[in-house]
Amino acid sequence: MQQRSLTIVVCVLGLALAGCAGNGVQAEGDQSAAHDPFESFNRKMYSLNTTIDKVTTKPLAKGYKRFVPAPVRRSFANIFANFSTPRSALNNFLQGKPKRGFNELGRFLFNSTLGIAGIFDIATAGGMERYDENFSQTLAVWGVPEGPYLVLPIIGPHSMLDAAGFPVDYYSDVNTHLATSVKDKLYLFRLVDARARLLAAENLLEKSNDPYITLRESYLQNREFEIYDGEPPEDPDFLEDEMFDDFFEDDD
Repeated sequence: MQQRSLTIVVCVLGLALAGCAGNGVQAEGDQSAAHDPFESFNRKMYSLNTTIDKVTTKPLAKGYKRFVPAPVRRSFANIFANFSTPRSALNNFLQGKPKRGFNELGRFLFNSTLGIAGIFDIATAGGMERYDENFSQTLAVWGVPEGPYLVLPIIGPHSMLDAAGFPVDYYSDVNTHLATSVKDKLYLFRLVDARARLLAAENLLEKSNDPYITLRESYLQNREFEIYDGEPPEDPDFLEDEMFDDFFEDDD
């Protein structure tokens, strides 16, 4: 379970880093503070996790990226993505998206057979888009509140709801049901492979005035983006500003 959690966190971190857009330092009275009532604890855990990463996962990831050819790394990434496809199918069905659920089942069938256990992403090449979903996203769609932002030791950044989805995600992943001697090695590969894909993106955090806040805000924004399938609701304040802008433009 712990290895599975580590893998999920690194993948989520990768998405969050990809969405980083600024260097902001939290200003006094910042509305985003409402997401983080445990900030003091979270900052300590963030510092601990960063230290552990520097002496363990990051060196392994650098070696993996340096010595393993890109086509081989891509094949591993395809296999790991294929393992999580049944989870995506299940959660698409639970969210009331049967078309996407059947699409995910089709992807798993094609990639597991014609793609040789997922080594090759035949489904995407054939025009079948991936609709990745997990159980915490399903709970959010059902209306369960996200809860506060929380950085866990080793495991990393989450919301309370995100952490609650772990058990279902764990048991709906193909890797969980492989022989112990095989799945343990694959979990390690998944972790190192995911961390290697973050090496370039982490410069965004290092250049930030406050890396903790940059990561937190990016994570929370990415969570909203995932829950709403890339179409989060408009910010009311933004809409109000747009209305005033249009008013004054028309007045001219």
